Amino acid sequence: MSNDGGSDVVPGREEAGYDDSTAPSGGFRKGSFGVTGSGDTSGFGGLVRVEPGGAVALHSTDRPYGGWFDEVTDALIEAVGEATYAAAVQRVLVDRGEITYFVAREHLLTLVQPLRDDEALRFELCSSVSGVDYLDSGGPAVAPGRPRLHVVYHLTSMTYRRRIRLEVAVSAEDPHVPSVTGIYPTADWHERETWDMFGIVFDGHPALTRILMPDDWDGHPQRKDYPLGGIPVEYHDATIPPPDTRRAYR
Repeated sequence: MSNDGGSDVVPGREEAGYDDSTAPSGGFRKGSFGVTGSGDTSGFGGLVRVEPGGAVALHSTDRPYGGWFDEVTDALIEAVGEATYAAAVQRVLVDRGEITYFVAREHLLTLVQPLRDDEALRFELCSSVSGVDYLDSGGPAVAPGRPRLHVVYHLTSMTYRRRIRLEVAVSAEDPHVPSVTGIYPTADWHERETWDMFGIVFDGHPALTRILMPDDWDGHPQRKDYPLGGIPVEYHDATIPPPDTRRAYR
């Protein structure tokens, strides 16, 4: 209660960033958990998150990228041709000393082959294939058909001691990406795990089966809309509800 008898005010609420603006608005959300009406006990009150789909559409690093990033980009353009590069690469992001090429899935293999074989590139090793689900990252409601599922590839050049990242985005309604196992055999089990956890189908994979969950498991556990499940737990006369019924997860 305020000193003048007015409405209730939580001390430190505004300073912590927990007011009505913490709710999703304009593609942004403040705070870590979207909590309103209380002080910041998480330490993340000043955090501002942006919906990744909007970030993909809005931002691309301008050239020159700096360092060897321009050498790799020029060599890739020369290898596949300017028209193919322009159609394949949707944007390029340079951040924290790393470069990421966002690639249209239909052109993925067209880029990956010269990245491995071209003498000026020589990214001989695919060290990682993983998935990300951007269902809800503090932005507006997810529209059907939005490419919320991302496949991330880390390619390493042992010849030139360089590493780049490729990223392909697909929708949950059409989660198909060409398999790179024909070019990078090391991607075999990585793609299986990404299929198992995220439900991304790698077309052309020699044996796309589950690798962590049982073969008859229903769903893909690392998707953001996968039910958390659980059972109530009683401890010292208190009942702890299952995760999917707790306020912070709803």
